[in-house]
Amino acid sequence: MGKRDFWILGLALAAALGGVVLFLQGNALPTGAWGLSFRQEGAPPVGNADAASLGKLDAAYIGNTEEKVLYLTFDAGYENGATEKILDALKEHQVPAAFFLVGNYIEKNADLVRRMVQEGHIVGNHTMHHYDMSKLSDRDAFAKELTDLENVYRETTGQEMAKFYRPPQGIYSEENLKMAKSLGYKTIFWSLAYVDWLSDKQPTAEQAFAKLLPRTHNGAVVLLHSTSKTNGEILPELLTRWKAMGYRFGTLEELFPAEK
Repeated sequence: MGKRDFWILGLALAAALGGVVLFLQGNALPTGAWGLSFRQEGAPPVGNADAASLGKLDAAYIGNTEEKVLYLTFDAGYENGATEKILDALKEHQVPAAFFLVGNYIEKNADLVRRMVQEGHIVGNHTMHHYDMSKLSDRDAFAKELTDLENVYRETTGQEMAKFYRPPQGIYSEENLKMAKSLGYKTIFWSLAYVDWLSDKQPTAEQAFAKLLPRTHNGAVVLLHSTSKTNGEILPELLTRWKAMGYRFGTLEELFPAEK
């Protein structure tokens, strides 16, 4: 199961999105697409960078593995008709989530974005144009991708954007993480995901549950795509099943406890 998951959630994801995964452990952080290796059912996966090294750069991919808590996040590059159902399910189950959005999404879906905010969800920074940010070595160019989105968000909602950043396609470099930190951002990767983003090849509900539930683990940062019609259909039952497994749902602030 470990090798299979390695490819599905690591190299397969990177290939589909045009990235490269370099699996390294220790203090050195790779340049490439974020990837995971699942080695035991129900246990936390191993990322291609360790939590301690990421933490030094205000980045995280997993929470407290001693607690039955999940952190639910959604990425959205465009609207595909599923977000309203997702928001309905979150509201019904009183579950907080984070939506990482790009500029085009906010500009074209202002009402949905305002609803996210009004219902207590975090809207995070997925950059203005969804570029491969690891190719932006110039700090000003990197910063502009984030600040331009902040401006669009402010114009749309009248509020300041929360300082949470998710690299487009999961592609990053150590220098990117340093630049994000210097701008006050905390970078959010993930420890649980599945192939849900192909609009013309959506998984069935059974396939989605089979991928997500056995891999659910303490402290999981869950990445789902709100463009997925399957996710819109299964989310009420998925949340019910997770609650039945004893999980609560936390917010991203919990991933970065204040220093004592």
